[in-house]
Amino acid sequence: QVHLVESGGGLVQAGGSLRLSCSASTQTARTYAMGWFRQAPGKEREFVAAISGGGGSTYYKDSVKGRFTISRDNAKNTVYLQMNTLEPEDTAVYYCALGPNGALMQRGDPVDAWGQGTLVTVSS
Repeated sequence: QVHLVESGGGLVQAGGSLRLSCSASTQTARTYAMGWFRQAPGKEREFVAAISGGGGSTYYKDSVKGRFTISRDNAKNTVYLQMNTLEPEDTAVYYCALGPNGALMQRGDPVDAWGQGTLVTVSS
């Protein structure tokens, strides 16, 4: 079983930037798509971004396109989410996920593993 550990959350002012990281416990993660989801207070968890195992395909929620960038470094078994021009509406717990396909993650299909989450708070 692959374990995922997120880091990089914190408090930032609107317009600022943060970079989230998610480290996988095994090299097996290299063969899987990885993604980011978020859950705001009182709301359901939602898809944010995903990337294919080789990094050649990426998928984004419409509201983060142009502001967020997902990338991965398979040598480090790590996926990143660079978040720029943050808005108060981006405030949420961000979860890393691992699954068979980024398009399926975007569609809402079940994933194979979740991280514990990292809190991002954007102040206005």
